[in-house]
Amino acid sequence: MSRLAVLVPGGRGQVGSELARIVAARSGAMVHAPGSGELDITDHEAVADAVDSFAETARDADLRPVVVNASAYTAVDAAETDQERAALVNAEGPAQLAKACQRSGIPLLHVSTDYVFSGDADRPYEPADEPAPRTVYGRTKLDGERAVLDSGARAWVVRTAWVYGARGGNFVKTMARLSRERESLSVVGDQIGSPTWAADLAQGLLELAERVAERRGPDRKVLHCTNSGQVSWCDFARAIFAELGLDEARVQPCTTADFPRPAPRPAYSVLSDTAWREAGLTPMRPWREALRAAFETDGEVLRGEAG
Repeated sequence: MSRLAVLVPGGRGQVGSELARIVAARSGAMVHAPGSGELDITDHEAVADAVDSFAETARDADLRPVVVNASAYTAVDAAETDQERAALVNAEGPAQLAKACQRSGIPLLHVSTDYVFSGDADRPYEPADEPAPRTVYGRTKLDGERAVLDSGARAWVVRTAWVYGARGGNFVKTMARLSRERESLSVVGDQIGSPTWAADLAQGLLELAERVAERRGPDRKVLHCTNSGQVSWCDFARAIFAELGLDEARVQPCTTADFPRPAPRPAYSVLSDTAWREAGLTPMRPWREALRAAFETDGEVLRGEAG
C-alpha cells in the first residue's frame, strides 16, 4: 500500500470526518481535514496556499499526496433561493481546487451526488448516463463535476447518495428524534434510492485514493459509490425503527405530493456500481447490512443519546 497523505476539504462533514478518522488510524499515513472555517474553498488564494503547502509537506515526508474534496453546499431546499452561494461552493470551489491540484501535480477525488440526474429512470443510473438536474443543488454540483474534469488535473468524480453518519444532521438521526416525539410518522414511499453509510463511502474513497496515488487508474473518470440495493424512504425509516427496537408499523407511507418541498426530490436515484466493480474496486455491502453496522458502531450518536 502507498504511504498516503490526504487533504480533505470539508473534513468536518459526514464523509470528510469519517475519511479523516480512517486515514489517521493508518500507520505512516498523514491527513489534514479542514472544515470550511479553516479552509474556504471559495477563497482562491487560500486554496492555492493550502494545496501547495500540503503537497510540499507530503513529499518532504516521502508520502503520496491526494486531495479528496468532501466540501459541498448540501442544503438542497435553501439552494433554490441561495443560488449564488451554492454555485460558489459547489462549482467555483471545486474548480479552484482542481486548478491548484493540476499545478501541484496532485490527484483529486471529488465527491458528487445523485441529484445530477432527473430521477425519472427505471434502472440504476450509469456514470455515462446523461445528467439532467432538476434543482439548483443538482445543477451546481454538475457544474462542479465538469469544472473538475475539464481542469487538466488528474481528477475523478465519485457520485453517491442518501448519505448518513455520526457527524451532522441526516435522515437516520431525524427518524430517531421523531420516534421519541411522535407516536406515528408519515414518510415518503414513492422515492427510491440507496442509503449509504458515510464510513463505508469513506473506505471506498480511500481505496480509490490508493489506486490513483499509485497511478493505477481507473480509466473511467466518473464512478458511483453507494451501499448496494435500493429502498424507499418509508422502508428505510422502518429499518431504522427496527434498529431502534421500535415497532416498524408506526411508520406509514405517504406520497411525494403529500410532502411538497421547494426543491423536487428524485423519484428514483439508484446509482449503478458496475463501473466501480469493473475498475477492480471493492463492491459496497448491502444498505441494510451497513445500517446495522452503523448502529453497532455509532448507535449512541445515531439515537441522539450522546453528548
